[in-house]
Amino acid sequence: MSSSEKRSVALVSMAASAALAAAKLVAAVFTGSLGILSEAIHSLIDFGATVITYLAIRWSDQPADDEHHYGHAKIESVAALVEAALLFLVTGWIVWEALTRLWWQADHQVEVTWWAVAIIAGSIVIDFNRARALRRVARKTSSEALEADALHFSSDMWSSIVVLLGLGAVWAGLAAADSIAAVIVSVFIARAAWQLGGRTLNTLLDAAPAGATEIIRGLVNDVHGVLAIKSIRLRPSGATLFASIVVEVARTMPIDEIVRTKETIHRAILGRFPNADLTVTANPVALDNESVFQKVMLIAARRNLAIHHLNAQQLGSRLAISFDLEVEGSMPLGEAHATATSLEEAIRAELGSDAEVESHIEPQPERLLAGHDADPGLKAEILAALGALAARHPGLTDIHSVRLRQNEEGLFLHYHCRCSPAETVERIHDDVDRIEAGLKDLFPAIRRVIAHAEPLGVSRHAL
Repeated sequence: MSSSEKRSVALVSMAASAALAAAKLVAAVFTGSLGILSEAIHSLIDFGATVITYLAIRWSDQPADDEHHYGHAKIESVAALVEAALLFLVTGWIVWEALTRLWWQADHQVEVTWWAVAIIAGSIVIDFNRARALRRVARKTSSEALEADALHFSSDMWSSIVVLLGLGAVWAGLAAADSIAAVIVSVFIARAAWQLGGRTLNTLLDAAPAGATEIIRGLVNDVHGVLAIKSIRLRPSGATLFASIVVEVARTMPIDEIVRTKETIHRAILGRFPNADLTVTANPVALDNESVFQKVMLIAARRNLAIHHLNAQQLGSRLAISFDLEVEGSMPLGEAHATATSLEEAIRAELGSDAEVESHIEPQPERLLAGHDADPGLKAEILAALGALAARHPGLTDIHSVRLRQNEEGLFLHYHCRCSPAETVERIHDDVDRIEAGLKDLFPAIRRVIAHAEPLGVSRHAL
């Protein structure tokens, strides 16, 4: 819709500038007025500019392709720059002709006719309406070519007013007023050309829109998880603002949180710049306050390896690290050892070559086991034994939600218990480990015991 609107307003402007140029040229020939002739040349240049604008719009609306990854919108800036150059040429010609008449052709006569005045007055009305229509569509579509055309018609309107005043002064007896009016017209044209040229050069040189960098910097800094902004690169191209944002995030941040952070940045910027084409890159960086545990867990996670029972000891000036490494149970020992060695070397590279790193390899089943509830009688026996063993640990009470499952690997016992909220996790873990060991001694078929400790005063889990 915006493409057809741009073409439509450009075609109407083309017809209007052609009609104005022809009418002013006729008036200039019959009156001998340099002011009217300068206006005719101005309108003729405008006609050429509108032709360039129309062709540029047709080209710029083409989608991006293999050779033009950012589209063709900058052709409008090139067209606008050409139009600015044409305006400067017109200015130079008008000034030269005006000075020639003032100094060497002072006896040049200008005939003021009512129909010449009517042509100039009519052109003022037409220029005003065309400038307003072009500016409206230009702002709506961010079209620099249409904005250039709007400047052309606006400068035409003001210069026509000056020419009209000059004709009035000539009619009143001031013969030099026509040439003076022409010089004033050239000032309007030069000013419009200077403004247009400056804007289009900024676009062609990829200058960021005024204030956009600071606005985006503020939006990104407000996003949770962003440690620092590494770079902001903005370049306008037609109605689109291409933006490349590079931020730094903690390397310990989970991948899904990094993705959410980038999505939040996208939403924040698009809320302020709806036509932005964004690329957001998040670079993970190490933090000065990372703990040894965070560093080791991060190294393992990057290799998609599961570790637990991680312990770290400070032995004088060096560290001693130990952990359990889970691998597929069917993995050959040689491959498992190579995996563990690679992980240990990576940890040493992070913590220092003198760090003592040791791993314990254990199997981790990855397949889905087909299980079912165990025999009720067996469950009752195990529940009784569980109660007796738990009684030896006074800090562990209210055994509930007991489930006994059977699968091809053996029995899996699940239960919940309650402990004081002030009790340490380490103490509770020791107690449930002792209970598990006791149950396995009494019932060798038990493969795993999974205990879930809840603080006293917290409602039970619904299972």
